[in-house]
Formats: sequence, structure tokens, C-alpha cells
Amino acid sequence: MKILLAIDGSAHSRLAVKHVIAQWSRDADLKLQLLHVDPPLTARVASALGRAEVARYHEENSNEALRYARSQLQRGGVAFTEQSLVGDPAELVARMATRGRFDLLVMGSHGRGVLRNLLLGSVVSKVLQSCKTPLLIVR
Repeated sequence: MKILLAIDGSAHSRLAVKHVIAQWSRDADLKLQLLHVDPPLTARVASALGRAEVARYHEENSNEALRYARSQLQRGGVAFTEQSLVGDPAELVARMATRGRFDLLVMGSHGRGVLRNLLLGSVVSKVLQSCKTPLLIVR
């Protein structure tokens, strides 16, 4: 089983981590990849900060978002790889799931947003619309 676990550092993504551990920690064939996508800064802010500061900012955000998942997976003896990207979270999660030929995409859902996203978060809704990889939503 090849699983992409999209992490944003929220309580909902922590639930997704726990679910993956509970369901697949004993699967010797599990190939798990963590993915964190940090939204880009505005051009004005990025320009004011400079390239090195922007890179440091995104690296710190990704490390913070992935900290819980790393510790829980290591504690549970689950091997994983990880990747951090900068861009539109929904677009990049869907792209990674498709291009990586994952069997399953796992995400936590905030359930916030405008009326059309009453039941699911906006990122999850966008991923559902643009990705053919099976998606497990943890709430």
C-alpha cells in the first residue's frame, strides 16, 4: 500500500496521522509519504524579506507542521519519507497524489469555509474535484 498523508499541522491532520498508524502500522508493505504544502507569501512580503528569509520561513513552517507526524510515526515504528512544497495546497496535494501513483491519499478536514464547503474544508473539496486518487478524509 502506497499512501500519501497530507499534513498541515492542525488537530485534524493529527487525527489523520493517528488513523494511519492505527490502520497500517503493521503493514510491512506500507510506503508512506508525508506531504506539507505551505502557501506562498505575497510577492510584496517575499520581496521585502528576501530569498533566504522566505526559504527559512517556509522551512520553519514545514518543520512545525510535520513535527507531530514525525514523532508519532517514529514512536509507532512506521517508516516514512517526507516532502515539503510551497504553493497552492489543494493543487499540489492533488498533483503529488496523481504523479506519485499513490493507492490512497489521507487528509484531515477542518470543515470550515463558505457555504459550499459546509461539510468539508475548502482544500479537501478542491482536492476531491481535481484528483482521481482515492481519498480518505479524517474528521
